[in-house]
Amino acid sequence: METRELAYFAAVAEELHIGRAAARLGMAQPPLSRAIQKLERRLGVRLLERSSRGVTLTPAGEVLAREAAKVLDAVTAATARTRRAGRADPRLVVALKPGGDGGLLPGILAAYPAHPDAVEVELVLCGVAERARLVREGTADVAFLHSPYEDLTGFGSEPLLSEGGVAVVPAGHPLAGRELVRLADLDAVPLPRWPRDHSEITDPATLLQLVALGRLVLVAPASVRELVRRDLVCVPVADGPPTTVVLAWPEESRSRALAAFVRTAAAVAKGHSDSGE
Repeated sequence: METRELAYFAAVAEELHIGRAAARLGMAQPPLSRAIQKLERRLGVRLLERSSRGVTLTPAGEVLAREAAKVLDAVTAATARTRRAGRADPRLVVALKPGGDGGLLPGILAAYPAHPDAVEVELVLCGVAERARLVREGTADVAFLHSPYEDLTGFGSEPLLSEGGVAVVPAGHPLAGRELVRLADLDAVPLPRWPRDHSEITDPATLLQLVALGRLVLVAPASVRELVRRDLVCVPVADGPPTTVVLAWPEESRSRALAAFVRTAAAVAKGHSDSGE
């Protein structure tokens, strides 16, 4: 199969209509139909069920749609990484959310230039849901992520530090004056609790606004304190699961500059832990 054929089929699978897919691809409908039929003959399976109202995917078509998306994403990522690798001024692109480095980044940036394989570091501050996506699509080389909240499938990773959790509540909340709380205390609160509930919400500002409005209790890594507004309070959760700050990168990467950054980060994290900070 050719990448072009997969792109054609992916458009049809998403639109479920040959005409709309053809318009999206900037081509006429008959050549697109012939290309899909040719692909079906080559594979020896029917990919689409056709009707006057459009098309539906067969079981084989559903499988190919999933696999085509993976292949096309990989091609896009490979293109982006190759172009960036060929730049006259090579650099390492690091994605993170504000405050998502566990306080390690200043030390890493100070120590990294001394490594013989170091290159210029470009920081990309982004939302929670964007960090892993930027690495997967090849826009970033490495990201600070948080385990177990994020999917590390397809990534190499290096755990840096673990931190406890805090419950974020409004300043006037009955739990706000406590030195610590337990998950059972939060279970008794008649409000949704993130990330157990509404895990689809990933924007920190949105989450904090919902907490301020009394619509949500947020359980998050302790480093969230740096982002919390004055009208909110962070209370340690004694029995909450720990969160590990990890560096994550494409597992197939062979970049020496990236390897140097990871080793530097691990050394800084160890020093941070040994000093008890």
